[in-house]
Amino acid sequence: MSTDDTTDTTDASTDAEPTCGASSDGTDTSSSCGASSESDTSSSASGSSCGGSSDSTDEKVGSTVDDFDADPGRLVAVGLGPGQPEGMTQRAREALLDAEHVVGYTTYVELLPEEVREAADELYDTPMCGEVSRTEEAIDRALAGNDVAIIGSGDPNVYALAGLALEILESKGATASMVDFDVVPGVPAAQSCGARLGAPLVNDTVSISLSDHLTDMPTIESRLHAAAKEGFTISIYNPWSRKRRENFEKCCEILGEHRAADTPVGIVHGAGREDERVEIVELGDLAELGETDLIDMTTTIIVGNAETYVWDDRMVTPRGYESKYDY
Repeated sequence: MSTDDTTDTTDASTDAEPTCGASSDGTDTSSSCGASSESDTSSSASGSSCGGSSDSTDEKVGSTVDDFDADPGRLVAVGLGPGQPEGMTQRAREALLDAEHVVGYTTYVELLPEEVREAADELYDTPMCGEVSRTEEAIDRALAGNDVAIIGSGDPNVYALAGLALEILESKGATASMVDFDVVPGVPAAQSCGARLGAPLVNDTVSISLSDHLTDMPTIESRLHAAAKEGFTISIYNPWSRKRRENFEKCCEILGEHRAADTPVGIVHGAGREDERVEIVELGDLAELGETDLIDMTTTIIVGNAETYVWDDRMVTPRGYESKYDY
């Protein structure tokens, strides 16, 4: 799985009554913990797409720390890893089992092991583009005295919500220490996909997302040029969506300006999922795959450097040992 930026149209599950102890001034009946009605409405809109409406891009933080009377609980951002339960770290599993409330994107909540779902007092999910509202929901629940886990695939610090949680805590007048904020790392998509492909990432590497929902395309293009002309392997996140096909096409064009057409490229669709697919192609053939179901928002693409080669259906990027040792 690439990141949080994935299509899903499931409605968010909300509680009919406020249950988490926010004072009356800070509580909204559409949320169990005081998140503003504007953010709840936009996050649970069926069929919403990132950047597609002003509601989804103008989410506003509602309550502040002064709206809560309880002693704050705990907030932990947990990375689920690539998707399958066995890919989750033991620390992540324990953190989720300890949490009273689990908050996350609908697809990620559905990926939770059954034991975690059963252990939680409450599960709260929102569909795509509910990042601000669900992160605030998690924070409000923690400020109201609950032990809360906010989840994401991969790692919370890779195109995910750990940073947003700290930003919202700050905007509410709270502190990270107030809610005993912690981050439980997970296996990022680049690493889990690299493992499927062989050993493509053992030397200097960078990651670039093609989603221009939060980073404008000129900046993404500049970063692609900078990385492609150097000797980095490149992990491409969020390569394709129906609304921004041009981003992928531009990416292929830029890569082709700086790297040979026969450069190995690994493509992993749905890593750790039932529909996982793994292919290794040449850079010159990458653009034409954009129109296929191999490349979408659950796909991660790993572009080799000038030294990367394919051996026995595996990508290999030399680390440099051959220049120092005989083997």
